[in-house]
Amino acid sequence: MKIQFIGATHEVTGSCTLLEVNNRYYLVDCGMEQGKDVFQNIVLPIPAPQIEAVFVTHAHIDHSGMLPKLYKDGFRGTIYATDVTCDLCNIMLRDSAYIQESEAKWRSRKAERAGLETWEPVYTMQDALGAISQFRRCSYGEIIYPAEGIELRFTDIGHLLGSACIELWLTEGNTQKKIVFSGDVGNTGQRIIRDPGQVEETDYLVIESTYGNRLHDADRGNVVGELAEYIQKAMDRGGNVVIPSFAVGRTQEMLYAIREIKQNGLVKGHDHFPVYVDSPLAAEAAAIFMQCNPVCFDEETLELIDRGINPIWFEDLRISVTSEDSKQINFNTEPKVIISASGMCEAGRIRHHLKHNLWKENSIILFVGYQAEGSLGRRLLNGEKYVSLFGEDITVNAEICSLHGTSGHADRDGLIRWLKGYTKKPELVFVNHGDDTACEDFKNLLTEMGYRAEAPYSGTEYDLTTGRMTIYTEGKTIDRVQSFKGNTRAEMIYRELVAEAEKLLTLVKGRRGKTNKDNAKLTAQIRELCDKWKNYKGE
Repeated sequence: MKIQFIGATHEVTGSCTLLEVNNRYYLVDCGMEQGKDVFQNIVLPIPAPQIEAVFVTHAHIDHSGMLPKLYKDGFRGTIYATDVTCDLCNIMLRDSAYIQESEAKWRSRKAERAGLETWEPVYTMQDALGAISQFRRCSYGEIIYPAEGIELRFTDIGHLLGSACIELWLTEGNTQKKIVFSGDVGNTGQRIIRDPGQVEETDYLVIESTYGNRLHDADRGNVVGELAEYIQKAMDRGGNVVIPSFAVGRTQEMLYAIREIKQNGLVKGHDHFPVYVDSPLAAEAAAIFMQCNPVCFDEETLELIDRGINPIWFEDLRISVTSEDSKQINFNTEPKVIISASGMCEAGRIRHHLKHNLWKENSIILFVGYQAEGSLGRRLLNGEKYVSLFGEDITVNAEICSLHGTSGHADRDGLIRWLKGYTKKPELVFVNHGDDTACEDFKNLLTEMGYRAEAPYSGTEYDLTTGRMTIYTEGKTIDRVQSFKGNTRAEMIYRELVAEAEKLLTLVKGRRGKTNKDNAKLTAQIRELCDKWKNYKGE
């Protein structure tokens, strides 16, 4: 009965954790890394076909975005998630596959012109559809039995519609242990969705630390008023408000707030200012939001629905679906609000809107969510004055702002409050899903509070029967000086070589206690391989 940490270790994105129970393997989340990649992650130490099932906390791409790649590599097990998470992953994974294929085509055309090898997408639409076909819908509070020795339950964690912390009861022989994965713990008082639910007890806890060393602004109750002020300012000077926003979750919250602004006439002199949602994904997500089980909504949203009010629709709302629709937005000189993905400005249509607005002094770029280290969004918030978009250098003249009180994550005190809801302290708390400083700071805080806490790096493994570490790894930062420039075929092959070497190292470290004969045989094979290639000059 073991747990091994793969992704989102001392980093915010790329959530992925491996469980071994009764010699069978399971994943909790299988997410894509976004923003700056700081630490090297080990590759899965087992082939994808050996993964029996994946348990998904919620639909955000940094928790679900590599499921199609897992399918591409041969995974054919079941993916367990809540009903709404299944619906949202259906659209988000297809959208991600479209982006992967489009990016690969663009890079391939560029490579061909330079006489280089073409670029392969991480996965294709067929891979995404294959992964989607493996989902099994689950309800909050339902006890599920995915395999012998495993019981599973999803509890609303208040981060996104359908988001959950995952409770797992693991039985191996005469030993039973419970482990809880927090997923992303939601902020309290968010629009549309409920506050995080509480779990009462567990032996082990894996908890996120995105804001593990920070507090949200004390004045977080007037999101609507602050948003109205930004819109008023931009409209009065003839500019646009450009909002980079995650298509699922945050976009719907922004529409909810703008509906209130229009309903209460909070922007003066611009009664019918247009609001463009430039994202086919956001349009599909809005439909899912309005059709999902009302159990996901908070009381305020339920009250609006009972009164026949659509909480995320209003007059002057315009949805842009086609690329031609998107292009026309920037040809229209009327002051407007533009909401577009992606939220960290790393891909998608938002980059086109930034290209057309960053250089304008009368426009406002308004961030409404977390910006990962290294992302374009974080760089803009940090004051970068020149950026490159589509091969063109852009001067940043627009006003760069951040809307307070919109985080979907609990802050440090919110995480502690949720943790204190347990009737007794877990035997061991694993801290992940935060940048290096936040992760370490939160672990140290928990230690000071009397918890036994660890912040493992990728590859570290624990025996859950004994609570002891079985594989220790240190954080290995990515050497960007030595990395290849560009995304060439040579780079892809080299990365694959390094990944296989890391897999071999993981296999070797896991052989402690195995027979001397087998270990000596493996040592001889590795030595022979090294000797063969050490002085190899190439053909």
